[in-house]
Amino acid sequence: MPNTAKIRELNDAFRTGKQPNLGRIMITSGVRDLVAAWPLGVVAIHAKVAAFTDFSEDNDPHGEHDFGSFEHAGEKLYFKIDYYDKQLEYGSEDPSDPAKTTRVLTIMLASEY
Repeated sequence: MPNTAKIRELNDAFRTGKQPNLGRIMITSGVRDLVAAWPLGVVAIHAKVAAFTDFSEDNDPHGEHDFGSFEHAGEKLYFKIDYYDKQLEYGSEDPSDPAKTTRVLTIMLASEY
């Protein structure tokens, strides 16, 4: 049985930048293209991900704070946290254990989902 409260706590710490060592942040090519003309665009988008608090049954049915959506520059964006083993080869056997898990936060355009 997963420890949902611990997973949520770790996801929030990673997503908000309080514990960046818990994983990696990836952006898709669509997000890269969206911010190409605006050097601080990625920073602004990550700030929106970090500040996101609108979790609900609709976007967070498992209570892990691992998915959200927001608007930026007239586009709808999503973020998603996935859990991998430390070598990034397989899914994590225990996402509530940071010693066994690397989080990967992907930021994408809704149209890329």
